[in-house]
Amino acid sequence: MTNPRKRRKSPPEAVSAFSDPRHRVVIENVRPQVDDGAYPAKAIINDPFEVSADIFADGHDVLMAILQYRHEDEPDGWQETAFEHTVNDRWVSSVVPEKLGIHVYRVVAWVDSFKTWRHQLERRVEAGQDVATDLLIGAAIVETAIERADGAERNLLSALTGTLGDAKLPATERVPTAMDDVLATLMEKYPDRSAETVYKPELRVDVDPVYARYSAWYEMFPRSASPEPGKHGTFADCEARLPYIKEMGFDVLYLPPIHPIGRTNRKGKNNSVIAEPDDVGSPWAIGAAEGGHRDIHPELGTLEEFKSLVSNAREQGIEVALDMAFQCSPDHPYVKEHPDWFRRRPDGTVQYAENPPKKYEDIVPFDFDSPDREALVEELIDVVRHWVKQGVRIFRVDNPHTKPFALWERLIPTLKKEQPGLVFLAEAFTRPRVMYRLAKLGFSQSYTYYAWRNTDWELSSYVSEIMKPPVSDFFRPNFWPNTPDILTEYLQTGGRSGFMTRLALAATLNSNYGIYGPAFELLESQPREEGSEEYLDSEKYQLRHWDLKRADSLRGFITRINRIRQEHPALQHNRGIAFHKVDNPEIICFSKRSPSDNEVILVAANLDPHHGQSGWVTLDHREIGLEEASSFQVHDLLTDARYLWHGGRNYVELSPASSPVHIFVIRRYVRTEHDFDYYM
Repeated sequence: MTNPRKRRKSPPEAVSAFSDPRHRVVIENVRPQVDDGAYPAKAIINDPFEVSADIFADGHDVLMAILQYRHEDEPDGWQETAFEHTVNDRWVSSVVPEKLGIHVYRVVAWVDSFKTWRHQLERRVEAGQDVATDLLIGAAIVETAIERADGAERNLLSALTGTLGDAKLPATERVPTAMDDVLATLMEKYPDRSAETVYKPELRVDVDPVYARYSAWYEMFPRSASPEPGKHGTFADCEARLPYIKEMGFDVLYLPPIHPIGRTNRKGKNNSVIAEPDDVGSPWAIGAAEGGHRDIHPELGTLEEFKSLVSNAREQGIEVALDMAFQCSPDHPYVKEHPDWFRRRPDGTVQYAENPPKKYEDIVPFDFDSPDREALVEELIDVVRHWVKQGVRIFRVDNPHTKPFALWERLIPTLKKEQPGLVFLAEAFTRPRVMYRLAKLGFSQSYTYYAWRNTDWELSSYVSEIMKPPVSDFFRPNFWPNTPDILTEYLQTGGRSGFMTRLALAATLNSNYGIYGPAFELLESQPREEGSEEYLDSEKYQLRHWDLKRADSLRGFITRINRIRQEHPALQHNRGIAFHKVDNPEIICFSKRSPSDNEVILVAANLDPHHGQSGWVTLDHREIGLEEASSFQVHDLLTDARYLWHGGRNYVELSPASSPVHIFVIRRYVRTEHDFDYYM
């Protein structure tokens, strides 16, 4: 982290403020801290990390407070930066982490005897009182700092002490020395911290790379990447598609499992329990005679070809994310080599996976109650380590909520310590507390309920919950309007406008979002049967050929959305999000404010994919940083249209036939000294 002040050796442990009356400062309500410090908060490298606390003491003395912080690999010394008092005993400080990994931080505060004395002296001088005795008291305080100072500064403090304590000089001649900025600077550099209070426990923050905060994911099945219909795709075909993905503006290419697929109980097209000889099976049924979790499906290519894909993608600014599914097909080598890792029925057969009434006969889960579970856990850690060695830095973890919490509590910190900068996305569509627990245990990002939040109230209340403290201290959402498993009713019935709205909202409400393509840009919306969220002819069970040049493709719209995200920092963070009232519940309006340059993006979206909607928006001017009665321009970044808005209440109209979404940047009116005015 940055170091605005010099490094300092760790001070002796402070005595509790309640056992020694010298330790008068109380430190409470430190934020962020996750479960009283049991888990690390989350931060991003080179982004300000803010810490706040309630800090106070008895009486009216002047207090000093500092934030101490260090990387966990640097235990010998702390870096320090000052807190600033804001209001009502609340203090705030921030640091900029410059190194990935776990950092430790704590709050330290003390009564500053010198500043207290000087403040009282100023008041007495202003009142015209005799301050001769006060100057002697000050000399004694300054004298104690001489022992803490070095070199020339030690000599200077000694001289200043002599002047303050020289009773032969009139008090009026000594007061300027007491008020001198040089003395104040030296006393701030060498304060008396013998009675400081140190907040316990020490807290931790996990510093992740930027793409943990800001990313656009594109999911694609490699086996369907062939330009030739009916032919199994390869990693070379994926490389050929990289320019298409890059042009649309995605920076993460997520691949479902790339391993050999089992043949026993293989699923057929549309999840049929009877597979035809040419059926390719589900990639999540991992393991066959060709190998298991460390191996590659032979029709996709070789390990060297996979590494070429990873390298080529990275050169184009795209990270390849790999699916990590800790489960096996009945044909996986583990089943024979480690029979104790699996649960068996009374008849001796391996128990396949079930989520009644669903059955997954082609998958067998690991038994983490196995007596050999320690070897199982070590093997799974080593599986991920293997792919890290091949250059993978992002992992989408399949169903982590069906595995023991203890597995992730061990696996993620172990691997992130070995390779700082890893990102793990939790695919856990489960109860909120379980999702939050996984995030606390180390998952960098998390799937969410976004796909099923459709109304203004559902979206605004959900986003407000997950994007503000205390949840945002540890939970980073990733919004997906669709996945290979999720084709929502909204997308089934909403048509082109519905797809556009869900894409735009995912990409602007959240700085991390993803789509399952090419199904999304090609408007795939036919369910397997009524009431199902499964796709008809799902790519999970068969090869698909996609015509990427189709005239109705959303490729251009997606490209525009991603370019807007890239060009406007307000959409690269989730801080500063606010919802604004609209008198029509079919329209949602929200703003995002950039933490760096005060840029404000304002989004208005029609939630009804079938009918035009209009309404009056009432803006919260505090959130957009404008005076309530001011006029300003809103510039639609999708259509390039510009509108002049006045005051806090303005009209919007959105039609599914044209564009169901406005993405405005607010341009403030600037008056210059020259002959022209403009909006910026």
